[in-house]
Amino acid sequence: MEKESKRKPRILCLHGYRESAEILRKLILRWPESVTGKLDLVFLDAPFPAKGKSRLEGFFDPPYFEWFRFNKDFTEFYNFKECLEYIEDFMSKHGPFDGILGFSMAAILCTAIPGMQREGVALNKVPKIKFVILTSGAKFGGPSFGVPKLAVNAF
Repeated sequence: MEKESKRKPRILCLHGYRESAEILRKLILRWPESVTGKLDLVFLDAPFPAKGKSRLEGFFDPPYFEWFRFNKDFTEFYNFKECLEYIEDFMSKHGPFDGILGFSMAAILCTAIPGMQREGVALNKVPKIKFVILTSGAKFGGPSFGVPKLAVNAF
């Protein structure tokens, strides 16, 4: 029991739109050691190669990835279920994870994960996420975004 309490929280870190795990790692490791030294951070590339130009070209080297695809109005989502299955497979092989960190596009995704787990529609083969850390994100739904079918009851 004592050993368990000294374990660092294991956090799955998911990068933003048309970015990469390596880019997010470089950015997060700029945080103070007093923070990052207390965490077990694991970085994952999204499953789909970017289909378009990254806003980070010229600042960070490729490759760049996307978690899922959407139409220009953010009302239709593609590959969302495959994205969740990919994350669940990684978590099964490399977990357990206590929390999940999402930046930008992944923050939007991460807002829905606990609710999708609660509803039993996604990430059911892994332990429930205890917390999320969101940076530069939003949530599905509302006046700006639609909601993927799997996330409709997540909030």
